[in-house]
Amino acid sequence: MYSVVACLLLGTLGVFGAPDSHEIKFLPGLQKQPSFRQYSGYFDVADNKHLHYWFVESQKDPANSPVVLWLNGGPGCSSLDGLLTEHGPFLVQDDGMTLQYNPYSWNKIANMLYLESPAGVGFSYSDDQKYTTNDTEVSMNNYLALKQFFKFFPEYSKNDVYLTGESYGGIYIPTLAERVMEDSSINLKGIAVGNGLSSYELNDNSLVYFANYHGLLGTSLWTALQGSCCKDGVCDFYNNQNPNCTKNLNEVQLIVYQSGLNIYNLYADCPGGVPDRASIENGQLVIRDFGNSFINHEWSTAWTQKVRGVASFFKSVKLDPPCTNSTPSTKYLNNPYVKSALHISPKALDWQVCSAEVNLNYNRLYMDVKKQYLKLLGALKYRVLIYNGDVDMACNFLGDEWFVESLQQEVQVKRRTWIYNNGESQQVGGFVKEFSNLAFLTVKGSGHMVPSDKPIAAYAMFSRFLTKQPY
Repeated sequence: MYSVVACLLLGTLGVFGAPDSHEIKFLPGLQKQPSFRQYSGYFDVADNKHLHYWFVESQKDPANSPVVLWLNGGPGCSSLDGLLTEHGPFLVQDDGMTLQYNPYSWNKIANMLYLESPAGVGFSYSDDQKYTTNDTEVSMNNYLALKQFFKFFPEYSKNDVYLTGESYGGIYIPTLAERVMEDSSINLKGIAVGNGLSSYELNDNSLVYFANYHGLLGTSLWTALQGSCCKDGVCDFYNNQNPNCTKNLNEVQLIVYQSGLNIYNLYADCPGGVPDRASIENGQLVIRDFGNSFINHEWSTAWTQKVRGVASFFKSVKLDPPCTNSTPSTKYLNNPYVKSALHISPKALDWQVCSAEVNLNYNRLYMDVKKQYLKLLGALKYRVLIYNGDVDMACNFLGDEWFVESLQQEVQVKRRTWIYNNGESQQVGGFVKEFSNLAFLTVKGSGHMVPSDKPIAAYAMFSRFLTKQPY
């Protein structure tokens, strides 16, 4: 009788527990396999879509560590880039074959769930191979994926949950949080967004000031911009109908996006040299563009339509963020031994850091996420961190600072420096301003991918956020 009951219990666990077939038993490229458990598989969501995940348990007391979801942006870029090049437990090396352990991995204190979303990104796929989507559909499927995670891993259902991401994650995370906060079965504690797109208008307006203050525009162009785009001391660089303003903004756009500067880190070199915005390589159309923000919206729409037209002549289109090097990650993840270890479906496409098809067919519904943040903050129980590397031009710190100020929360701690330990010395990490349940923090000298540029500072920031320590 007891053996029958035991078998029934095991059967139940088999249905609702983490599938044994998802556990990564041996990961190629490591000299020594990890002491923590890790899993890779698929969450089945709406409309026969299958979202690939990679889950790494905490290196310190996983049973009591929070569950942290991570989403990269794009839209259309893979969260495995965050795992392998930013804050995962192991970082891919230049040879595209080996991995080295990351001493500042975020899974040292958290159970990290990396989700490739939406379908069509990375190893995620749809049965019908159609990848047109929008913000609302993505937030719902991300929510369904999170629900399925807790069915696979019920032992974590009572743990604290944090939703985190960067770049277009500035849209993904608060729109997902709006759904999750309505579900009492998920123990949501807060969100953190790095270099996020929070408002197109504030991002565009602030970028012109950022470019000028960093010496990119020059006196004559700045004077022309003020004369054509500003009135009574108020400048509109976002939706200005003055043709002279449009002309001057086109010049700004050329300087920021097409002069060879690294838009993700103004002071970093551009790997591989100055790229063309679009080129043909081995019969493949390669587009080097994120499409997160554009100053001139008519220009950006025309560019997107042009790219779609040209892309229709090519069997393969690749979207590569400019001035980044995704070759090592691409080589590693497309290794058949790695794909086997990660239990990748044969229906999945070859891994690319960003999907051109998803990006070009993505319908952006939210021009800002102020409503979502105010809803979260209004609940008075969720902690919010908005952080920015201060030399990023894709989603610059000034625009996010303006966005935070627009939420009109009560100031608790005035803007000040924050400090972290770097080896044997203490260093200024950047600046922080704290409100009720909300903090805005900059990371000094970092670009768009903060954990890549400043791993020690990023880990200090992340750990203080999770443990409720002062920044």
